[in-house]
Amino acid sequence: MRVSNVTVRKRLVFILVIGTLIFGVFAVRLGYVQFYMNGWLTKQALDSWSRQIPYEAERGDILDRNGEILATNVSRPSVLVVPKQVRDPAKTAEKLAKVLGANKEKIYKDITKKVSTVYIKPEGRKISNEKAEEVRKLHLPGVFIAEDYKRHYPHGSHLSHVLGFAGIDNQGLIGLEAYYDNLLKGERGHVAFFSDAQGNRMSQLKDQYIPPKDGLNLVLTIDERIQSIIERELDIAEQKYHPDNAIAIAMNPNTGEILGMSTRPNFNPENYQSVSPEVYNHNLPIWRTYEPGSTFKVITLAAALQENLVDLQNDTFNDPGYITVAGTDLHCWKRGGHGHETYLEVVENSCNPGFVKLGEMLGKDRLLSYITKFGFGQKTGIDLQGEAKGILFKPDKMGPLEAATTAFGQGVSVTPIQQIAAVSAAINGGYLYTPYLAKEWIDPDTGEVVSQNVPQLKRRVISEETSKKVRYALESVVANGTGRNAFVEGYRVGGKTGTAQKVQNGRYLENNYILSFMGFAPADDPQIIVYVAIDNPKGIVQFGGTVAAPIAGKIIGDSLQVLGVQKRTNGLEKEYRWGDEVMVTVPDLIGQNKKSLSQGYYDLKIEAEGTGDTVIKQQPEPGVKVKSGSKIRIYLGDKNDKGD
Repeated sequence: MRVSNVTVRKRLVFILVIGTLIFGVFAVRLGYVQFYMNGWLTKQALDSWSRQIPYEAERGDILDRNGEILATNVSRPSVLVVPKQVRDPAKTAEKLAKVLGANKEKIYKDITKKVSTVYIKPEGRKISNEKAEEVRKLHLPGVFIAEDYKRHYPHGSHLSHVLGFAGIDNQGLIGLEAYYDNLLKGERGHVAFFSDAQGNRMSQLKDQYIPPKDGLNLVLTIDERIQSIIERELDIAEQKYHPDNAIAIAMNPNTGEILGMSTRPNFNPENYQSVSPEVYNHNLPIWRTYEPGSTFKVITLAAALQENLVDLQNDTFNDPGYITVAGTDLHCWKRGGHGHETYLEVVENSCNPGFVKLGEMLGKDRLLSYITKFGFGQKTGIDLQGEAKGILFKPDKMGPLEAATTAFGQGVSVTPIQQIAAVSAAINGGYLYTPYLAKEWIDPDTGEVVSQNVPQLKRRVISEETSKKVRYALESVVANGTGRNAFVEGYRVGGKTGTAQKVQNGRYLENNYILSFMGFAPADDPQIIVYVAIDNPKGIVQFGGTVAAPIAGKIIGDSLQVLGVQKRTNGLEKEYRWGDEVMVTVPDLIGQNKKSLSQGYYDLKIEAEGTGDTVIKQQPEPGVKVKSGSKIRIYLGDKNDKGD
């Protein structure tokens, strides 16, 4: 059949139109790719050719409140391999294995992986600068030295549970290192170079350097001088008593700032792998819960005083050695009891029946209300991971017997950090603060303060008048009562002992106690509060007053000196008893004749220097109290001479 010319022309026009449309689509698409997608395609191409050598950011330093470095970084380079650039994998693996002390077959397997870059782990991570230089001198194609850092803790095991540690990939794992990881870790940088599919470096394309952004420096509330005192005293206690564990916390009671915190057993954060997770994973001051014992009586005392239920010096209580509650006899620690005593003596003697009576005066509901107001049964909010809440009786499960035992610290479960925060509120004027460790954040480049933490007041629990009465009662405990071994000459110290029987599987253990002491000073203007707990000390009668009190007293006395708190003599004098170490006031000998010194100072030894007949200088100075039998050094000269 013959097709007409008109039909042929129509078909040609149709084909031309279709062809033009198709060409137009390709032209538009080509223009879109050439002009609009050019930047994106170029980036994709560069990314496919790009190889990156990472530069780790320096993790922020952690410092104490005075600028002492507690955690920092040391250069520890890492070996990085670009597998496609490795010319001879077998030879490369052999040479690297020899320098790094690694398995040759393992390295060969790593450097032949189908990846862009690979670290030699663990032997090639965070190596010494000397070993890194050995690797460089090998001039192995595809093998690079990447800038890296290792965390360093200059004070070793000091503050180990609080600081925690960082892992091999520069990430915080526990402690403050983990809690503030996002601010400390910074942002990684890199050097990017370009290579083709065969791994050959493309010299016509310039390398790109993206600098790392270092993490912020963290300044803590910790005072390393006080921390060192705590560590020293816990070391001594560990050697002397071989306890199951030990705890010490020092805090500013007026702000909630933690000045020191430590646990035994401890560890060196740089070698945390050498101890079990049960050691480094358990920061006992915030994690462990146990019956507090008599340190909890401070709360009952504060509540009763706030409610005007008792006059410490005029109201009395008769202690026959027990008190009967709901048909059960609750015994005093002293067999036969303390007899007739004022309520101030109830506090001094840590008399359980007397505190049961205070609890009964309060009643279950008011007692529980104050316990909750003081922060028990809830987390304090300290900036550390793993804090426990403790356990309290539920109101509907709390009968007369449970209320009675709660009043003297038995049957409830609390943490050390809860106790020190609560007692701080009892003695600082009634203010409950959140304990905290992070004081401020510093930009490492400019040195400017980026942000600061300030004391966080939760609520007021008692009045200043009540707090003053609590301070007086607790100072009397140290001067005249069970806390006498915490007495510090020249400072007004208040405190409360605790002897808590440990519970296991719902039963009290025999001869296994947690001995504690909560102390503060100066008693009229508290600047520091210290909590010490020694778990199951060996080879000694287990009382908080004999074990924990002297440790806390030593920490308090030495800490006040480093804080620059001046000694005063206007506090309660210690009541000396048989067996106590007697203190003697140094007399003023200046101006006296040498012959008159031979008589009258039998409690002191006098050692003289010089050739004159008159005392012109002495050491220690007059008025200082020293142990009986101590030596006084005097300097003799002429009557008109002056001591230099």
